[in-house]
Amino acid sequence: MATVTDSGAGAPSAEPAPSGDTLKGFFYALAAYLFWGVQPLYMKLVAHLPTLEVLAHRAIWSVPVALVLLVWLGRTADIRRALRSPRTMLQAAVAAAFVSCNWGIYVWAISVDRVLETALGYYINPLLTVLVGALLLGERMSAAQMVAIGFAVAAVAVLTWDAGGVPWVSLALAGTWAAYAFFKRTLPVGPAQGFFLEVLILLVPALAVAAWFQASGRGHFFDNGGYEAALFIGCGLVTAVPLIVYATGAKLLTLSTIGIMQYIAPTLIFLMAVFVFHEPFSQVKLFAFVLIWIGLAIYTWSFLSRRGAAR
Repeated sequence: MATVTDSGAGAPSAEPAPSGDTLKGFFYALAAYLFWGVQPLYMKLVAHLPTLEVLAHRAIWSVPVALVLLVWLGRTADIRRALRSPRTMLQAAVAAAFVSCNWGIYVWAISVDRVLETALGYYINPLLTVLVGALLLGERMSAAQMVAIGFAVAAVAVLTWDAGGVPWVSLALAGTWAAYAFFKRTLPVGPAQGFFLEVLILLVPALAVAAWFQASGRGHFFDNGGYEAALFIGCGLVTAVPLIVYATGAKLLTLSTIGIMQYIAPTLIFLMAVFVFHEPFSQVKLFAFVLIWIGLAIYTWSFLSRRGAAR
């Protein structure tokens, strides 16, 4: 799930941000965020399958989908240059390792009915990314950003006290995505091209894992008359399509607009967790989410203020 921050620690587009928003860009980005928001519905369909096997097929089938979309959009020149650069491929490999961890936690959490924790993780992510930018890149945080991060820390403390343990799913999702964004920002290609490089690097180990499942008799690809195969192939579609649609739309929007729209997906995930999947939602959890929402409101106000002042 793509995010953007004013710290610069998010994955950048290969082209400069536009001077104004376009309606086409808005609908591209909206489609991507809505898709990400309802993605748990699809992940529930594969919840009965081993997480590792789902991850393997997600990487395998993302490769052809991403390649077709890149060819259609005419964005293959960067790929050829990147494949000839060992440094670029190493950077892509590190990013691929972190996004694999993020995918694994996300798929597993949904399969064991912890969707609410994934929503919290993606709410925390923008604030954690700002913190990463400050700690690792030496970027200055405004007073408002520090207050926003304080609210997030308070929310995590409340949840830790309530559950008797750290909400590690949320923190792991936010942490692995922040690390992914940090390393992805070094790639000298756009986000869509970078995604293709990442899944291309994951292709060989993913094929090995899928082959092991089939050879050991634990594979599900040929089960149920091709139904499971369709689900596995669909994992590539639900992974690659929204990301590349988002990357296309982001080129046609200002960072301020993207910064606000990024909350659409976790909000939909939150609503589905409570009203569709009926996960337990106590008053303590509500209080923790209110703290997060206050922190995000402060962060967004700071983000928009600084962008407006810069313009």
